[in-house]
Amino acid sequence: MRAFADLLDGLIYTRSRNAKLRLIGDYLKATPDPDRGWAMAALTGGLDLPAVKPALIRAMVEERVDPVLFAMSRDFVGDSAETIALLWPEPATPPPESSPLTLSRVVATLGTISKSDAPAMLASMLDRLEADERFALLKLATGALRVGVSARLAKTALAQAFGLDVDAVEEVWHGLVPPYAPLFDWAEGNGTQPTPQNVPVFRPFMLAHPLEETSVSLDDYAAEWKWDGIRVQIVHVAGETRLYSRAGDDITHSFPEVASAFATPGVLDGELLVKGEFQGGEGGAASFNALQQRLGRKAVSAKTLVEYPAFVRLYDILFDGAEDLRALGWSDRRTRLEGFATQLDPDRFDVSAVIEAADFAALEEIRAGARDASIEGVMLKRRDSPYVAGRRTGLWYKWKRDPLIADCVLMYAQRGSGKRSSFYSDYTFGAWTETQELLPVGKAYFGFTDEELKWLDRYVRNHTVNRFGPVREVDKTLVLEVAFDSIHQSKRHKSGVAMRFPRISRIRTDKPASEADTIEGLKRLIS
Repeated sequence: MRAFADLLDGLIYTRSRNAKLRLIGDYLKATPDPDRGWAMAALTGGLDLPAVKPALIRAMVEERVDPVLFAMSRDFVGDSAETIALLWPEPATPPPESSPLTLSRVVATLGTISKSDAPAMLASMLDRLEADERFALLKLATGALRVGVSARLAKTALAQAFGLDVDAVEEVWHGLVPPYAPLFDWAEGNGTQPTPQNVPVFRPFMLAHPLEETSVSLDDYAAEWKWDGIRVQIVHVAGETRLYSRAGDDITHSFPEVASAFATPGVLDGELLVKGEFQGGEGGAASFNALQQRLGRKAVSAKTLVEYPAFVRLYDILFDGAEDLRALGWSDRRTRLEGFATQLDPDRFDVSAVIEAADFAALEEIRAGARDASIEGVMLKRRDSPYVAGRRTGLWYKWKRDPLIADCVLMYAQRGSGKRSSFYSDYTFGAWTETQELLPVGKAYFGFTDEELKWLDRYVRNHTVNRFGPVREVDKTLVLEVAFDSIHQSKRHKSGVAMRFPRISRIRTDKPASEADTIEGLKRLIS
């Protein structure tokens, strides 16, 4: 655990991307198997220790530490694992001498232990460790590392450390399981390169840059609508179908009707949607709020399948059977996609239409109607672009509709996590009812600069009127200009509305709270 604790400590206090890459790379080269494989699983979100849950940890620590002291300390520190690591008392009887705790021993023990035995075993491990090692253990056990490292960055670090192509690593990643022994054998020249043959693996998505140019030529670029669902990849290989999210998470179990309808060998890219007429009218799709009723479910009831029927609007084709099409230009892939789609169930799959426009000015007029049609925006794809992982300049652009703006009143603030654990950085804001009651309409934790964060943190501390654990209630006098992509009706919120992608765009110290927007006004923005 010592080396892993040092790695996490270094990553937390390092802001430079290149420095993080070096830290991870040095760790992977210096650490033996299988510890380094389990570390990669932890960094990429691939480690699951089901017996250890946050509630179990809280109950365990409250047996050793005064619960009031723990709650107050957690409020001040802003992170449970760090609080426990610092507060954990020395055992009354020193633990017997034994070999050091390795990452692989921890994973093997906690991965097979029962929930009833987990508290005692975890406590005995904490007794043997120093504070930073306890922090690393708790982060590992709960899967909530939050050290400023994405899965892609961790894989990039591995690739750079061993002189591999990161796209080649991504290509086989989801066909392997922790602790990734074949991958490290290949990396060190002790084995052959793993291949995704006969395994329905995830391939990295091609992504788009925001459109910043004044215009592009429609002779060079094709335009499609950008639908408001979630990007998915559907794979059928060797009789098995998998549905992957943009992050590479397997979501097949959440959408069984889509997976069962895809039995043609190949790999497709598209937008997962729920049937409806909210986006694009007849033949369009329901709102993102409808799709949310399906996301994250381990089991889907027959009633949910009927009420929120899912389908995929296809954007691209990566493989036609075993044939890799990614090196072809977009126009050629589009032709292949349209042919492939004729084999699919039209109730579960259709092809996203190309927008016909004479020139960019005409397209701009068409895009202006995106909000009326409740569509997220327009995609521009270079006609000769191959399908390549990540964002490549000049190939694909996303041209989202302009955001909506509302003036809302700050109501509550909560401490952030990780680097923001010392700041009140998560803000709940509200709008007025007809009876002058302020009701929450959204929560945002980005959109502001570092200086604005410091200003807002001071404001929260100086205007607190009540405290609820890590949450502070403020005096309802500060107006925040909030930008958001869309707003929907919501039965889960007392206000009756829910914002999509809200972010703080401006601090309105010039505006009195009484002049902030009303809930009725926000409801009129529902399209």
